[in-house]
Amino acid sequence: MKKRMIIAILLLLPMVMFGQAKKPTIMVVPADTWCSENGYMSKSENQGHVTYIPEYERALQEHSDLYNAITKIGELMSENGFPLKDLSATIKSLNQAEAENAMLVSKTSGATLAETPYEKLMARAKADIIVELAWKINSVGPKNSVTYTLRGLDAYTNKQVAAAQGTGAASYSAEIPVLIEEAVVQNMDNFVVQLQNHFDDLLTNGREIALELRIFDNGSGASFEDEYDGMELTEIIDDWIAQNTVEHRYSLSDATENVMVFEQVRIPLYRTNGMPMDTRHFASELRKYLRKDPYNLTSKLVTKGLGKAILIIGEK
Repeated sequence: MKKRMIIAILLLLPMVMFGQAKKPTIMVVPADTWCSENGYMSKSENQGHVTYIPEYERALQEHSDLYNAITKIGELMSENGFPLKDLSATIKSLNQAEAENAMLVSKTSGATLAETPYEKLMARAKADIIVELAWKINSVGPKNSVTYTLRGLDAYTNKQVAAAQGTGAASYSAEIPVLIEEAVVQNMDNFVVQLQNHFDDLLTNGREIALELRIFDNGSGASFEDEYDGMELTEIIDDWIAQNTVEHRYSLSDATENVMVFEQVRIPLYRTNGMPMDTRHFASELRKYLRKDPYNLTSKLVTKGLGKAILIIGEK
């Protein structure tokens, strides 16, 4: 009897472990191509450089098919066990935070809360994977069909990690979100496998980020060539990165007296306490290390998006 129970437990264990496997957090957004083709792209110019920015909020408010299509794709993701971050709810949360920040003023000078362009870039949801959705309607007589594209992008690197395309069956009366759902379901299993494979790679090999270190030009004379106990600061930082990355995976692509550039830095997905590890926390740990004896170096930490941090040595 005991032997049978042990066998039963051993057979069930893989199923339990699979069911508890960690899943990446997903956010579904309209693709840039869809936003551009449907008039939901704004233009920003800075010193002659033109940037086009998708207007997600206006698109969700004005295009009901988009809202419903994103909801449908989100439901399919949820059915496959992926935790979701809702685009509409996230935008509302960010707007609320901005409104609250605008009301914060100094009691003495009346100054408002300072916000740098870098901090504005940080005001986004921290999903592991962004799923971009685009579609077009094919009309043949009274029948309509949908050709769709799904792209899964690593939110930290913007690298494509999954893709699916297809055209659904033609219909006389089905609504657009239903046509999209019917078309997507055909290739959903393969798409989900691609997403999970990428996340499994993150769990095993770490999340990829980029890290830069620079020197403030404030006349302090600080340099990455400064020596501490016979080792140059460049070597000290390089050694810290090696000791704190997954399987010492990273690339030091540039190292001068004023600049160090680390690429393909693989950081753990989770900290030792089980909390998520992100780019800012990883760089902050290096900042704390350099603040201790014998270095006693003050530095300023800024982040660019989710996947890049810049640590500037010399002052805050």
